[in-house]
Amino acid sequence: MEQHTPQLFTTPPRPQFPERRRPHWREFRRAYPGLLATMGFSLCLLIAMDVWLVRKRTRYVEEDARLRESMSGLQRQQADAILSNEQNKVRMMIELVKRQAQVDKQLHLAIPVDSGVMYLEQDGALLREMPVQVGPERRVGTPPDTVYMAAPRGTRTVERILGADDAWEVPAWVYAERGVAVPSDRALKGALGPAAVVLIGGTVIYSMPSVGPLNDSAYVLPGSVRTRAADLQAIAANLKAGMTVYFY
Repeated sequence: MEQHTPQLFTTPPRPQFPERRRPHWREFRRAYPGLLATMGFSLCLLIAMDVWLVRKRTRYVEEDARLRESMSGLQRQQADAILSNEQNKVRMMIELVKRQAQVDKQLHLAIPVDSGVMYLEQDGALLREMPVQVGPERRVGTPPDTVYMAAPRGTRTVERILGADDAWEVPAWVYAERGVAVPSDRALKGALGPAAVVLIGGTVIYSMPSVGPLNDSAYVLPGSVRTRAADLQAIAANLKAGMTVYFY
């Protein structure tokens, strides 16, 4: 009769994994010196900007307090009333321009400045919507001959329509702001792109040019509006001198 030897069950050996350990700071610094330098420089830059902004704000608050201290109680009340009144006037003007654009029966352009769009409208009907970029508000020129370029508000009138072969006289301050020498002849063909609209008063609605100082996607002409060339070219045949453009 055969005898069976009982089998002993043993726990299988555990797999051996390499020991994990956290790299020391010194090793990390040696492995990524460029990354650490970039992070350090960015941190220092952000701190410097924060300090500059805090100083500017502190100076503004101190100057405002000094001026208000020199006023009588009546003068302070008058100053607050004037400031509030001016803000209300601006809001009212913007609302009136918006309403005027909505009821205008003639073909016109309407640009809500803070919305980043431009509308081709007629008698309350929206014919085309186009994305736009409004140039920043900025003081331009060389002191003491400087001009503050604000975002356009109110109504403007079209002076002329430009194509790719039409010249536009680039202001001297644009060359100076872009760090380019001012040429003797500032009239440049295509300076406002393949299509542009020049408004009475100097404001322009232009497209991205391939020549001149405005040939930079990151730069939008202060006090003006840039849109896509395809959109301007599509509506150019419907635009004409004397047409109204509403900014609100």
